[in-house]
Amino acid sequence: MSSSNGDITVKYPGGKSEKVSPGITVAELAAQISPNFLNQLIAAKVDGKPVDLAYKLARDVDVEFLKPDSEDGHEILLHSTAHLMAQAVKRLYPNTQVTIGPAIENGFYYDFDRDEPFTDDDLAAIEAEMQKIVEENIPVQRQEIPRNDAIELFRSMGENYKVEIISEIDEKETISAYRQGEFIDLCRGPHLPATGKAGAFKLLSVAGAYWRGDERNKMLSRIYGTAFPTKKELKKYLNMLEEAKRRDHRKLGKELDLFSFHDEAPANAFFHPKGTTVYNLIMDTVAQSNLRYGYQEVNTPLIMNVSLWHQSGHYDNYRENMYFTKVDDKDFAVKPMNCPGHLLIFKSTPRSYRDLPVRMSEFGRVHRHERSGVTHGLFRVRTFVQDDAHIFCTEDDIQKEVGLVLDQIFEIYRTFGFDNVHVELSTRPEKSIGSAEVWEKSEAALEAVLKDKAIEYKLNPGDGAFYGPKIDFHILDSLGRSWQCGTAQLDFSMPEQLGISYTGEDGQDHTPVMIHRAVVGSLERFMGILIEHYAASFPLWLAPIQVKLLPIADRHFDYTDQIASRLLKAGFRVEVNRKNEKIGQKVRQAELEKVPVMLIVGDKEIENQQVSVRRHKQGDAGAMSLDELLEQLLNEIREKAH
Repeated sequence: MSSSNGDITVKYPGGKSEKVSPGITVAELAAQISPNFLNQLIAAKVDGKPVDLAYKLARDVDVEFLKPDSEDGHEILLHSTAHLMAQAVKRLYPNTQVTIGPAIENGFYYDFDRDEPFTDDDLAAIEAEMQKIVEENIPVQRQEIPRNDAIELFRSMGENYKVEIISEIDEKETISAYRQGEFIDLCRGPHLPATGKAGAFKLLSVAGAYWRGDERNKMLSRIYGTAFPTKKELKKYLNMLEEAKRRDHRKLGKELDLFSFHDEAPANAFFHPKGTTVYNLIMDTVAQSNLRYGYQEVNTPLIMNVSLWHQSGHYDNYRENMYFTKVDDKDFAVKPMNCPGHLLIFKSTPRSYRDLPVRMSEFGRVHRHERSGVTHGLFRVRTFVQDDAHIFCTEDDIQKEVGLVLDQIFEIYRTFGFDNVHVELSTRPEKSIGSAEVWEKSEAALEAVLKDKAIEYKLNPGDGAFYGPKIDFHILDSLGRSWQCGTAQLDFSMPEQLGISYTGEDGQDHTPVMIHRAVVGSLERFMGILIEHYAASFPLWLAPIQVKLLPIADRHFDYTDQIASRLLKAGFRVEVNRKNEKIGQKVRQAELEKVPVMLIVGDKEIENQQVSVRRHKQGDAGAMSLDELLEQLLNEIREKAH
């Protein structure tokens, strides 16, 4: 509502407000503060919705100005740079068709239909043309076009993919597009006010991508790029990408003999002895924590009758990702999730309110059909083990139980060396089961836990599981990259779907609340994250080989074997290098293998009944007795030092 004199009220973050005339643009509003302030902006948020600077205000609103270094501003910068790239491509290669070009985390891409694939030389030419467009400082203007007119416009331009997209939109809809000079593309916006406001950018790579991700469609050329407000920020990010390549878990996994992949089982990891050691250490750490937090471990079958998956809702909501088979001429499914099996275990025994909460955990192997184009090392495989758990409780226990889940998740992340955790609360998606009332109750319960524990979180509307809202946990690794791992999901629907109940204090049957919980999520994926986080230089407690013994000559083998025997009895993972090599070569090899502790054994060490200690990347740590060394290393392992 506007005020009685015709003015409208604009409120800013922090509570300040002012009266302005209706019809004023966001840019004009910013210019009233100062022209210099306007020059720093690329867009704004009006009542929480991102808008262009040219957006006109017609009523009382909340306004937040956006600079390119803000989270929302950076996303707008990225998407605008994608349009910049598409315009450059069309200038250089006019017969190329433009498809879609979204912003992604710290980057963007655009898919193009071109007869010839793009080369590195092409990327350099496109970048140069983008820079020219920036220097031209072309105004970027939003246009709203009736649907049928938009179809005719893009058909006349030969942009058949755009015609296909628009044709699927309701005939009554108005289409929004953005024009910069001769280039126009479909877009919701917002965008930079002019091409001259673009920051520093770099085109990174070219890949193939099927139109709409469907292998039956045409293969397109996808160009990836990134953009930042300043050259300094871009350089920092590019340096991080180079470091990420050095830490690539696929490369390190092969070099350090941790795991391999084979065509005989595409997108399935084969763990070698050293890799299995790390894998089991992850599992054991979570298992020990589960015991402390009152979980009972269970084990459920890999294949179950398809009727169960109809009941649980997975068949209707997830069947494109499932594998199916026949057993005795009946339809069965390979489990993509563990929850229905846990529900059957709960159902197999009469339960009373006195038995609740029931906490079940399982390191359950699941299978999910991932398209070959999206599988990626350990990060995205077709079968993996999930550190799954389900808590069955009353509504009164929700806050306490979810609170314990949060405590456990943060505790385990600290153990593995992740102290920076970002939390998101995800609400009801379009594709979901259960009533609106149940969803509202579920979302309110999770929000109450986060507020009670004073945990900062981001609201993520529409990204909940199909059966309930969830809290997701994103860990930041040593390169500042974010990985979603843990989750706590509230489910009022699936227990009801499968007829799960307990006897209440009133003697009547009641449906328990089900909390789905994972801490590290996929063990395979978490191991990949750990490899890259530590660049495979694992802390002592997590290293596949903790101590490498390096005898200088054959005459030192007996004493070396005595040391190895004591270390093995103390529980250490030990190797001895018996190769006929110089000690310098043996040290270099142990450094390449990223072994935390190296013990050099020669005449002096035998004479003094000591060992000469080297630490990976730290060098010489001096000579000491084996007793002294054992005490030092055992303390380090007990504390799980990083």
